Amino acid sequence: MCALPKKLRTIKAEIDPAQKSLLGSFLYHLKVERGMAQNSIEAYERDIRDFLVFSPKLVEGYEAQDVMQYLSTLQEMGMESSSLRRKQVAIKQLFDYLIENDYPVRMDFDLVPSISAGTYLPDTLSVDEMKALLDSLPADSSLAFRNKVMMELLYATGMRISELLGLTIHDLRRDQHMVLVRGKGSKQRYVPFIKSLDPLLDVYLNVHRPVLQQLKQGDFLFLNRFGNKLSRMGFWKILQEAVLKAGIKHDVSPHTFRHSFATHLLEAGVNLRIVQTLLGHSSINTTQIYTHVDMRWLIETHKQYHPRA
Repeated sequence: MCALPKKLRTIKAEIDPAQKSLLGSFLYHLKVERGMAQNSIEAYERDIRDFLVFSPKLVEGYEAQDVMQYLSTLQEMGMESSSLRRKQVAIKQLFDYLIENDYPVRMDFDLVPSISAGTYLPDTLSVDEMKALLDSLPADSSLAFRNKVMMELLYATGMRISELLGLTIHDLRRDQHMVLVRGKGSKQRYVPFIKSLDPLLDVYLNVHRPVLQQLKQGDFLFLNRFGNKLSRMGFWKILQEAVLKAGIKHDVSPHTFRHSFATHLLEAGVNLRIVQTLLGHSSINTTQIYTHVDMRWLIETHKQYHPRA
């Protein structure tokens, strides 16, 4: 393990009070809401503090370039890719948390090239696991029907959860089977959805959404029980309950749907550039990580079917 630069060795004394407050909120989130082990929380704290000290500024001023410069510095000093990957994940988790809680940040992690760390793979469900999860979702109430439509649409399009929850009824192009997605940095893209969703969308829009909306005015597609826009935390709780009922034993997050969407398309032979466009990635480097999963599938298939294997 390499030594840290001098200004990374006086972390406790140098961290800004505002940064300290945000970091404290994030660590509380890891402990209470995500149930992370104490040693993992402490590792996150060290890695994030290192970055904040290396590049001190207001949280809304951080950009992808700051992260890349920090990781490049550590790489030049000889830090192993597994450690670099861990630090990158910790920093990304912090900014994901800030975005989820509506802090005014402009960080776009799609611009930060992923770091290969040997056996690292995105969290995905197999095709059978995804089918089992979606097929297990009930549809016996307006809330349950909403949940089923959300998860079906999330897997059908590969959207980020923030993009899904930001959809309005006007973003659906039903006649074209397309949805207008507003991504990071005010970028927009059209993503197709499968025709099998038509019956679900018809019933949700005509029957269940009006029940949830009550007498309130608003255009958001997915509403909570009070007729307001559903929150990320609300979706997370819904997902965890669904995963538990489906009997899936490993962790599943909203981003698992996005990873699974990309992986399953690549396994089916879809061109990487097409997947990049569907995901809304600015750089092909961000999408390249899915080729590791694709390659694993190719190797397994080769072993199974080649006459000389």
